[in-house]
Amino acid sequence: MLAAVTLLAVQGCAPATAAYAVTDASHSVSLAAAEKVYGSYVVASDAAAAAGNKTQALSIVTAAQWAQVKAQYTALASAGTPVPRYKYGKPEFYVPALASYPQWFMVAVPRRTDTGGRLSPAVSTLMVFARAQESLPWTLSGTTVLGQPLPAIARDSDGYAIDLATTDPTLLLRPDVVGATQAAVVDEGPASPAAAVVSDGPQTTGLYRAQAAQGAAEQTRGLQYQWLLEGAPFPQFELRLADGGALVLYGMYLSTSNQHPNLAAGSPIPVPAAMTPLLVGPTEVGYHAVDSNWTYEFAAIDPPATAQSAKLQVIAAQGAPYYGLAY
Repeated sequence: MLAAVTLLAVQGCAPATAAYAVTDASHSVSLAAAEKVYGSYVVASDAAAAAGNKTQALSIVTAAQWAQVKAQYTALASAGTPVPRYKYGKPEFYVPALASYPQWFMVAVPRRTDTGGRLSPAVSTLMVFARAQESLPWTLSGTTVLGQPLPAIARDSDGYAIDLATTDPTLLLRPDVVGATQAAVVDEGPASPAAAVVSDGPQTTGLYRAQAAQGAAEQTRGLQYQWLLEGAPFPQFELRLADGGALVLYGMYLSTSNQHPNLAAGSPIPVPAAMTPLLVGPTEVGYHAVDSNWTYEFAAIDPPATAQSAKLQVIAAQGAPYYGLAY
């Protein structure tokens, strides 16, 4: 069964670009260096938000984070709303012992949103910083919000985390098919063969139910609604967990389409409010269809292959609209 599920996942969704483990690991990124990178980012991102400076904000992010920040600044500027600022608590650093590029590390930190002096409740947030080569600056690759406590992450005798290969055979699923396996459940629901190895939750069966309900509602209006969670060309990262499993961090796209049957012209299809300022053309009208795209960053627990009845758990997510198209 597992082999079939893995094959289905590989066929259904191409894996993202991977951050591969190295065999002769060293401390090429020190804990102190990671702290400095994180501190510099916090200062720079807050300055960009305070000034509403989109160019500055985009210069310090990449991959899934770039897509989310770009859309955030565009939408807020369109509405004349200030960019939210964040207040961070005490960070915990997880720095892999790597000998070559790409270099990366993860920070777990409580984060509050500051909107005009009003602080939201703190949310446990994972932030992944990366540098593809020595000539490039460090940037924030992805941010995701935990829905449950972070499991214990393995460390070596010097306190460094342990990076894994995307093809690691000691796990329930190879890390390079984790995203595709989650997507199979989101797209097909509990009937998918992949559901045998994926836990129920907000970002798996919950996301399927939410999209299916939207589809049912649109059908009553005579429209056809489709959705697809799919791979994205973002770096993927893995850390060994204390129990032998892995924490896998990866980005995905969620694409939706709401259309008149056969794309025939009809009455205008409403554009989701979150997508209105992100339309490719501001005067577009959905006489035929309205397409939307969201960018997500996820984190999942991939259990060890020897664990009895264990399943993949998606434990963190952060999604934001990226663009819309009406025609």
